[in-house]
Amino acid sequence: MDESQHTSAQGKTSRMIRTIIVDDEPHACEDLKTKIELDDAFTVIGKCANAFEAVRDINRERPDIVFLDIKMPKISGIEMLAMLDRDHMPRIVFVTAHGEYAIEAFESNAIDFLLKPVMSDRLAVTLARLKEDHQPQSAVAEAFPTDLQFVPCYQGAQFYLVNAKEIIHAHSEPTTGVQLLTTSGKTFQTSVSLKVFEDNSPLLRCHRQHLINPEYIKYIERLENGLGRIHTYGDYTIPVSRRYMDDFPSIG
Repeated sequence: MDESQHTSAQGKTSRMIRTIIVDDEPHACEDLKTKIELDDAFTVIGKCANAFEAVRDINRERPDIVFLDIKMPKISGIEMLAMLDRDHMPRIVFVTAHGEYAIEAFESNAIDFLLKPVMSDRLAVTLARLKEDHQPQSAVAEAFPTDLQFVPCYQGAQFYLVNAKEIIHAHSEPTTGVQLLTTSGKTFQTSVSLKVFEDNSPLLRCHRQHLINPEYIKYIERLENGLGRIHTYGDYTIPVSRRYMDDFPSIG
């Protein structure tokens, strides 16, 4: 039997609820994992210490549920929401401390939350609710801002936070994922998808695999067969497909 399935008391096989925990405190993360897995309907498939790891693992694993600590270094749990694709966003359960955020705001939007330290009886209520409905929680996306301000990136083993306004160009390749060109001339890799950049940042799609920041367009050259080519300040060239050519002015 696949590890994501389990057999109920009635002998029926059902899919386990795949869960990721995001918390920069190792003890709190392990404690929550242990308590969640006391309910055999859930399997914790990943533990992440920060948003860099979480965005990567959420995009790769497509979990059903994410238990998300709000207060984390560099990027908060709230800020991390803007880095997730709404079309594939898992159900979010926020984990927070007393007085840190307005609990009334969560309750009024029917958003799941747990207070630290997480008590087993309170967690049991949340898990029971999730077993009834672990579909994506639209209230989360609607309740919080989605502007992408900073992007978690990496170069080899080094991690960086890149200001979204400094991104000139983003493109996706099958073997390397999403690559970002910045105003510094440096190139970074990121786990944030092109779809998220298109929805939550200044970048505009000009090709199935390319996005451009319009602030850095110098001129657009019209080519044969309805194609185009963007020339940027800084002398970079970026393709424009026929589908998107009408969205840009043709100069030169």
